[in-house]
Amino acid sequence: MQRYDKTLIPAAIAAALATAPAAYAETDIGTIVVTPNRTPTEKSKVGSKVETVDEEKIARESKPLVTDYLTLMPGVSVSAPGGAGQETSLSVRGADKKYVKTLFNGIDISDPTATQVQTSWEHLTAGGVSGIEVLKGSQSTLYGSDAVAGVIGISTLGGIDLGLHHDVSIEGGSRGTVRGGYRLRGATETGRFALGLNGLTTDGISRADIRNGNTELDNYRNFTGTFAGEQQLGEAFSVFASGLLIKADGEFDDSGNPPTDNLFNTGNTTQKAGRVGFNFDLFDGRFKNTVSAQIFDVERNLHLVSMWGPFDATYRGLRGKVDYQGAFEATDWATLQFGADSERQSAKVTDNFGTDTSDAFSLTGVWAQALLEPVDNLTLTAGGRHDEHTVFGGYNTWRLTGAYLFPDFGTKLHASVGTGYRAPSLYELYAPFGTGNPALKPEQSFSFDVGVEQTLLDGRLVADLTYFQLDTDNLIDYSYATFSYVQLPGVTRRRGLEASLVWQAAPWLDLEAAYTFTQTRQPDGLQRPRIPAHDIALSATVRPAENWTVTGTARAVLDTTDRISPSFGTFVDVDLDDYVLVDARVAYKWNEDTEFYVRGENLLNQKYQVVKGYGMPGIGVFAGFKARF
Repeated sequence: MQRYDKTLIPAAIAAALATAPAAYAETDIGTIVVTPNRTPTEKSKVGSKVETVDEEKIARESKPLVTDYLTLMPGVSVSAPGGAGQETSLSVRGADKKYVKTLFNGIDISDPTATQVQTSWEHLTAGGVSGIEVLKGSQSTLYGSDAVAGVIGISTLGGIDLGLHHDVSIEGGSRGTVRGGYRLRGATETGRFALGLNGLTTDGISRADIRNGNTELDNYRNFTGTFAGEQQLGEAFSVFASGLLIKADGEFDDSGNPPTDNLFNTGNTTQKAGRVGFNFDLFDGRFKNTVSAQIFDVERNLHLVSMWGPFDATYRGLRGKVDYQGAFEATDWATLQFGADSERQSAKVTDNFGTDTSDAFSLTGVWAQALLEPVDNLTLTAGGRHDEHTVFGGYNTWRLTGAYLFPDFGTKLHASVGTGYRAPSLYELYAPFGTGNPALKPEQSFSFDVGVEQTLLDGRLVADLTYFQLDTDNLIDYSYATFSYVQLPGVTRRRGLEASLVWQAAPWLDLEAAYTFTQTRQPDGLQRPRIPAHDIALSATVRPAENWTVTGTARAVLDTTDRISPSFGTFVDVDLDDYVLVDARVAYKWNEDTEFYVRGENLLNQKYQVVKGYGMPGIGVFAGFKARF
């Protein structure tokens, strides 16, 4: 059985789906990624574009939220109006979060009670996270519905040394913010586990921008517990499990034009999730199999006070899913992957307006993919999938990828092309008062990308340039003419360039840069809102003296629009101001296992908006302590 370097397993290892063993050799075989093929694969052999964040970067920057790391990646944009805990928008290559599948230790954590099935990114803290992967492009062949723009995998099970380890951290600072965490991790020759407990509380800011006379603070509290583990019980059999608990609550202001303070609006959410499974090998390891089952349970409680009186609602969603994945090594250069999965989503809503609903649907899919290395340094994949939905029937998707490495020049060519789809949500299908539409069909996508990656200076400098296209049609949207959800004609087009650079410039200096140009056009010719045309991110890590580390990041966002509704049923596009955000962190390691640090956010004290009318935090300073024993 092949073994992998413990420092190189990022993002969804526990997920996955699979087949990574529990112990590791010390041979460096390059970065390993999981999401592109649902199994550990050398990144140099992947044709799809995938970005990674490792545990070292997370520790080096000490940012509080998962989105703080995603927003520095090429092709990813995040809008969190009002700061921590406020509803957060995320887009990949110009497509918003309802088109992005998210897996936390292999668990689909998108909310089936939302208007569109999507992840509540505002509640995902970075405490305990050991790796993040962002796989771009239409990926429904391997991941089914919603994987239109890509897949994001988050893991807590990477980088564990042999033995038992305790990690503690605490941080406090501006806006009454305090966060702390405890992590217990362990590994033996045959198994590993990670348990994490993390909390965050902040007084926050006024979500409604203070420049409009709003001053009431909107607080937020979050407790997150995570568990992931795997154990090898024999040469050809292992078991794994993961769990997630998120409890969060906070305040928010009224929407409108402009938004205004509200002293009474509150919301809370509880997310509970778990996944268990086992791996078994046959035919001397040539035939690998993974079987798993998962469940995701979410409850959201909403309390609003408006001119119409109080509104109280409870949203309860449940997703259950079973999954099988197999991989057969037919030859040294050809592997056949295949699998099947079936899930059921349900949503129940109760409120004081008497519009209670309870609905469900099921979705079952089968897929297959061939991984081919017909000649040295050339890797190809070809796959297809068929899904059956209890409401709209069947749907087919496909994907092709290719990567070719010129080892003498350090040049890698990569390309991918594929289709995806988004199934209508339970709300879009069955919303009350006749606004739901059971006749809806899936939204469809076609995407491709092509790029070149160049490695220089004995691997110390890696640069990549990628062109992408993503088209979606059969858009599902709310019609004010019919007061219901309808299918809109026309294609929404997204085009752009992603560029990245990672350079180990000196033993004491590391540099990174990312640039994304995104052009979006709806069928009516308008630009998609909240998607910047130009997004630039720079970061540097300096080690000026022994035990000292200074890390800085800067992000410039240019040419962004938003869409507001000045009156019922009408919409107007408005320009948002450009802005530059600068963050920095200075850390001192007292010894190998103890670190003190100070970090600053928005050090230029930019006054900016990512959603029209909503405020963003100004300058903030925080001090923290981390220890391992």
